[in-house]
Amino acid sequence: MENSNINSQPTQNQQMAPDNNLVWAILSTLLCCWPFGIPAIVNAAKVDKYWLAGHHEEAIHAANEAKRWSKISAIAALVFWALYILFVVVLGVFAVGLDY
Repeated sequence: MENSNINSQPTQNQQMAPDNNLVWAILSTLLCCWPFGIPAIVNAAKVDKYWLAGHHEEAIHAANEAKRWSKISAIAALVFWALYILFVVVLGVFAVGLDY
C-alpha cells in the first residue's frame, strides 16, 4: 500500500510556504551590519505568521523583504571593510613618507 505519501506532496490548491530567510537574517545581523540585519529578522519572523493566517501575498512580500535586508546588510559590511582597509593603507603610505 502506497498511502504513506498522500499528504507529503502539495496539491494544486496548496502552495508551499516561502522560505522565511531567517538563517540569513540572523547571520547577516551577527556577522555583517546589525542596523540592516534587524529589519531582516523582523520580516523573516512575519513570514510564517502571515502564511498560517492565509495572507499568502504578505508572507511572500515579507520573505522578499527579509532577503533584501540580509543582502543590504552583507553589502554594507563589505563596503565598510573595503573602506577601512583603504583608509589603513592610505594612512600607512602617508606615515612612511613623513620625516621624523
